[in-house]
Amino acid sequence: METLRRETVLCFVAFLCLWNSASALLSPKGVNFEVQALMSIKNSLIDPRSVLENWDKDAVDPCSWNMITCSDDKLVISLGTPSQNLSGTLSPSIGNLTNLQTVLLQDNSISGPIPSELGRLSKLHLLDLSNNFFTGEIPTSLSHLKSLQYLRLNNNSLSGAIPSSLANMTHLAFLDMSYNNLSGPVPGFAARTFNIVGNPLICPTGTEKDCFGRPTPLPVSISMNNSQSSQPSARPKSHKVALAFGSSLGCICLLILGFGFLLWWRQRHNQQIFFDVNEQYREEVCLGNLRRFPFKELQIATNNFSSKNILGKGGFGNVYKGYLQDGTVVAVKRLKDGNAIGGVIQFQTEVEMISLAVHRNLLRLYGFCMTTTERLLVYPYMSNGSVAYRLKAKPALDWSTRKRIALGAARGLLYLHEQCDPKIIHRDVKAANILLDDYCEAVVGDFGLAKLLDHRDSHVTTAVRGTVGHIAPEYLSTGQSSEKTDVFGFGILLLELITGQRALEFGKAANQKGAMLDWVKKIHQEKKLDMLVDKDLKANYDRIELEEMVQVALLCTQYLPSHRPKMSEVVRMLEGDGLAEKWEATQRAEATRCKANEFSSSERYSDLTDDSSLLVQAMELSGPR
Repeated sequence: METLRRETVLCFVAFLCLWNSASALLSPKGVNFEVQALMSIKNSLIDPRSVLENWDKDAVDPCSWNMITCSDDKLVISLGTPSQNLSGTLSPSIGNLTNLQTVLLQDNSISGPIPSELGRLSKLHLLDLSNNFFTGEIPTSLSHLKSLQYLRLNNNSLSGAIPSSLANMTHLAFLDMSYNNLSGPVPGFAARTFNIVGNPLICPTGTEKDCFGRPTPLPVSISMNNSQSSQPSARPKSHKVALAFGSSLGCICLLILGFGFLLWWRQRHNQQIFFDVNEQYREEVCLGNLRRFPFKELQIATNNFSSKNILGKGGFGNVYKGYLQDGTVVAVKRLKDGNAIGGVIQFQTEVEMISLAVHRNLLRLYGFCMTTTERLLVYPYMSNGSVAYRLKAKPALDWSTRKRIALGAARGLLYLHEQCDPKIIHRDVKAANILLDDYCEAVVGDFGLAKLLDHRDSHVTTAVRGTVGHIAPEYLSTGQSSEKTDVFGFGILLLELITGQRALEFGKAANQKGAMLDWVKKIHQEKKLDMLVDKDLKANYDRIELEEMVQVALLCTQYLPSHRPKMSEVVRMLEGDGLAEKWEATQRAEATRCKANEFSSSERYSDLTDDSSLLVQAMELSGPR
C-alpha cells in the first residue's frame, strides 16, 4: 500500500512538471505564445505560393508547420522561408520567438523597416535578411545579439548611419551590409569577414580599404610614434633622421635575408609550400573561416574512404559522404595523386577561390586537409545532389523549382563576375556543377577550373578547360575566356533545366541533325516550344515563362560574346525586368546583320575579342593549364 501511494505521488509530481513546462508557453486564454507570434508574422506577409498555408491559429504547437524547426522541447528554434516570393512586412512579433537560433528570409520581396524587436532574440546565431526591400535604419538593438555569428543585410534599401554598437558584437564572424544606402562613419567591426561595398555614401568606388575584408590592428610603428609624440624631444632633428635611416636599412636587410632563406628552403625541399601545418596538431588555420582537419578524422568520417560512401567521381578525384564527430554531414573531396603538381595546383585553386568568394549561392568550404601524400577538401553535404542528378531522378523537379534553380545559379555567377573582388570566372558552368541544398536552392560548386581576375586583368589562358557542349565558341577557337564564356554555359544550363537532358542529348528524341542551338532556334521560330520541355513535366508548366526562359537562353548563347548579356542583366531578366526590350533589340540587330550579309573572317574574329567586359588583361591564379 505504501509503495502504491509513493508511485501515485511521483506520477502526480511528473504530471505537474509536464503541465508547468507546457503551460509556460500558453497565454491566459490557453493559446500558445509562439503560435500567436508566428500567426502575426504570417498575417503581415503576402504569400503568393501559399507556403505558409498550414500555419493554423488554433494549433497547439507550430512544430509541424512548413518552414518551422523545433527543438526536442517543442520550442521554435528556426524560421526559414528563403526564395518564396514573400512580400509585405516583417512583424515585430518575431521578437516574441525568444528561442530562435536561425532566421532565413533571404531572396524575397519583404519591405518596411527591420523590427527592432529582433534584438530580443538572445539565442540567435544566424540572421539572413538579404535580397529584400527592407528600408529605414539598421536597428541598434541588433548589437544586443551577443550570440550572433552570421549577419546578412545586403541588397536591401537600408539607409542612415551604421550603428557604432555593432562593433561590440565580438562573436560575429561574418557581416554583409553591401548594396544599401548606408552612411558613415564605419565602426571597427569585430567580424572576421565583413562587406559594405555598394553603399555610395561610404564606398563610392568599392576599393576603399574599410569597405570589405578583415579589420587590421593599428600598426606598431604608428602606435609607437603616437606614444613618443607626447614626450619632449631629447635629440636633435639630424639624429632622428639618421636613426630612421639606419632602422629602415636594417629592416630592408632583414627582409632580403628572410626572402633568400625562403627561396633556399623551397629549393631544398623541391615542393610547393602552401601552409606550414603539422598533421599531429588540430589547430585552425587563419584563412577566412576555414578549418584544418586531421587526416585521421576524415578517414574515420568516411569509413576509411569506403566505396559505399562515394557521392561522385571527377577528373581530380572522388567525393565521399562523411560524418564528423559532432554529427555534421560533409562531402569530402579527395584529390588524386596528392604529390603530383596537378593535384597541388587544383588544391590551391579550390582553397583560394572559395575562401575569397562568400555568397549563399556559392559552395562554402568547411576546411581542408594536407599531408605529404594527401590533399582533401571538406564541403557541406548537399542532400539533393546536383542539378544533373535531380533532372534524372524521381519525382521530377517541378517547373517553379527549376525557375528558382536558374535564378539562384545566376545570382551566384553574378557575385563571381561583378560583386566579388577580385572577379572570378568559373569556366565550367553546367548542371553537374550546380548543387542543391535541403530547400533545392542552387549552389554553384567546383571552382577547380575557375579563373581569378584582377581589375587590371581579363582573358588570357593557354589551354581550353571545360565540358563539351557547354564551351563558348570563342573559347574553343581562340583559347580566350571571359565572364561571357560563363554566360554561354549558363544559357546551356537553362536549356538543360527546360529539357531535362544533357547538352549532348538535345534533340535525340526528335532525331534532329546539326548544331543543338540551331535546332533550338528553329523550334523557337516555329513556336513549337512544347517539343523542348521535359516530358516528365507533362503540362505542368507556364508557357509564358517557358517562352521567356528560352529567350534568355538564346540571348546568353549568342555567337559573339559582345552580344551576350552580363550576368546582372540575366538576373534582372529572370526576375521579369527588361527581357522584352532586350529581346526586341536583339531581333532588330539580327535583322540588320542579315541584310548586311555575313561578316568577313577578320571582322568576325575582331568581334570575338573586342568586348567591353574584356578590357582588363588576364591573370590565372594557380589553375590547371
